[in-house]
Amino acid sequence: MAVTMNDVAKAAGVSLKTVSNVLNNYEFIRPATKQRVQDAIAELGYEANLTARSLRSGKTSMLGLVLSDLSAPYYAELASKLMNAAARHGYRVLVEQSDADPGAELNALQGPFRQLTDGLLFTPLSIGADAIAGRAGSKPLVMLGEHIVDPRFDLVTMKNGEAAQALTAHLLAGGRRRIAVIGAHPEESAGTAGLRLHGYRQALDQAGAPFDPALIAPGEWRRDAGAAAVAGLLDSGVEFDAVFGLNDVLALGALHELLIRGVSVPRDVAVAGFDDIDEARFASPSLTTVSPGMDEIAERSVALLLDRLSGRETAEAGVHVESGFELRIRESAP
Repeated sequence: MAVTMNDVAKAAGVSLKTVSNVLNNYEFIRPATKQRVQDAIAELGYEANLTARSLRSGKTSMLGLVLSDLSAPYYAELASKLMNAAARHGYRVLVEQSDADPGAELNALQGPFRQLTDGLLFTPLSIGADAIAGRAGSKPLVMLGEHIVDPRFDLVTMKNGEAAQALTAHLLAGGRRRIAVIGAHPEESAGTAGLRLHGYRQALDQAGAPFDPALIAPGEWRRDAGAAAVAGLLDSGVEFDAVFGLNDVLALGALHELLIRGVSVPRDVAVAGFDDIDEARFASPSLTTVSPGMDEIAERSVALLLDRLSGRETAEAGVHVESGFELRIRESAP
């Protein structure tokens, strides 16, 4: 015979309501009482019927997370931090990879994935604000990133322009005057690449350094693209004394290409990235980069989503939050 909540309540010496509160992560429960209930659950082998519970309460205690590419180190690390932040509030995270496909991004807003979750953390790359607004429904949604900045939506992002400006200023202060930028997206002005390129140009202007379009190398944000961009610059004869990869994997690809070409880093060419992924610390030489406040992004985005769920955040317009950043000065660009 299946173990019931009544069995757990009797074993723990508490009411049925108390067992329900523990199962639903009700925060105002004495630790000793919560422990007794959890011990009884473990001893009896009780398994909650989550489907029935969600039908009764209208809540699943699950948050949805849609990212474009979980193989990208930044997204993988961010997903881990989001899961940990959600767990501290008694929530689990259901992850969907969209591959930046418009159909997949739209499907994440409706259908089974949305039904299984109480709220959504979303990084759209291929669909627009109106498409999202038309399908978002009544459940709360928090945007991550810069693809869509719209007053209708809550948003948690980073200071891309300011951070890129600070990093470029650091390279300039180190005597670098021919700073190549790899991973630019020429057609983009408001997205991540556009904002970081804008910050780079602002730093040049403030230092009175000329802007040279020949130093801007477009490309996808992958290691091989970073290596290819630097190879192209070297083969073309364009002179440069620093490389700013618009994310860390680009910079790591650039670092690899420079080293196999016999270019000394940082003596001949300094290299810097953006994101401060774990790999940056262990590169050889270790990578100078921007730490964009990933822990803060995770904590604040989960908190904002839960505030919407609980009704603690009632602003009709979207709440926009920017995390802080720090420069991580390491061997590749001291």
